[in-house]
Amino acid sequence: MNKKIIIAGGGTGGHIFPAVAIAHALRKLQPTVEILFVGAKGKMEMEKVPQAGYNIKGLDIAGFNRSSLIKNIGLPFKLVKSFWQVRSILKTFQPDAVIGVGGYSTFPVLRSAQAKGIPTFIHEANSFAGKANMMLGKNASKIFVATDGMEKFFPADKLMITGNPVRQNIVNNTISRSEGIQFFGLDATKKTVFVTGGSLGAKGINEAVDAGIGEFKKNDVQLIWQTGKLYAERASALATENRNIWANSFITQMEYAYAAADVVISRAGAMSVAELCVAKKPVVFVPFPFAAEDHQTANAQNLVDKQAGLMIKDSEAKAKLVPAVIELAKDALTQQLLKDNIAKLAVTNADEVVATEILKLIR
Repeated sequence: MNKKIIIAGGGTGGHIFPAVAIAHALRKLQPTVEILFVGAKGKMEMEKVPQAGYNIKGLDIAGFNRSSLIKNIGLPFKLVKSFWQVRSILKTFQPDAVIGVGGYSTFPVLRSAQAKGIPTFIHEANSFAGKANMMLGKNASKIFVATDGMEKFFPADKLMITGNPVRQNIVNNTISRSEGIQFFGLDATKKTVFVTGGSLGAKGINEAVDAGIGEFKKNDVQLIWQTGKLYAERASALATENRNIWANSFITQMEYAYAAADVVISRAGAMSVAELCVAKKPVVFVPFPFAAEDHQTANAQNLVDKQAGLMIKDSEAKAKLVPAVIELAKDALTQQLLKDNIAKLAVTNADEVVATEILKLIR
């Protein structure tokens, strides 16, 4: 009989892209498997998942708003409504298993599935687990994690270290540097820096790059700049004024950006780190300082300790980021050292390992 699997979660590319990678691996191993995604209405999964070829149902759910407490008034009602919506989805789809990847929709879907005795699986990408995943982990069939030491969050007998699933277009990237440069309409003779703050953008990185635009031009360094929506208008105006800048809110074909880049500026979320290891690029990390337990700084420091990356604090980015990046762009020896060391940390088959284990446990 055909297996039916729900994948729940989203909110950011760091949740969506590994979820899609797992879905692709499930289909590759068992072509007849039926997969349904469940996400949060208004979030990026509602657009990105259908683009990847999968159906998705949206829940009326939102997270706790720390910056405006008044916006949380309707939260209990949304949570109750989402559980009713999940109940209907489970009844209609009748899944054999449910996988949670993090994001607002994970909790009601996995909690409801566990109440019905449906096998549930969690993929925890970060080195610090969220409270919702910790609660769900007690009744999960298996918990896939990126690193060791996760026993402090989850039952040890349920853990399986798999690494983080990376998109196949990055794992199998054969695009040359010149093809990548051409894709963005830039100059192959110039050093190229790829700036990414993740799928939603990064204020600290964007402002630091903006402040140093003149230095990039003066040093003949060009930019591929993924800004996120909030900074897109400002960056587009700068790109119009400067031929050495390509800017957009989001890059769908990231394999071209990685191929073109001599140096990368990035946040240090778990999925960004996993992709950069596979892409084998010299990176200057600017960790998001308000991540839970400051785990992005821990992620970046782990690579710095292995001479596999450099790090600038977000609070110091405006003064130090651009000079450090320009210096690295001109230093071929340091670039090669960072490339060699980050490549040693790459995991390319986490999606297949996760998919194989799930299919084995729901036979």
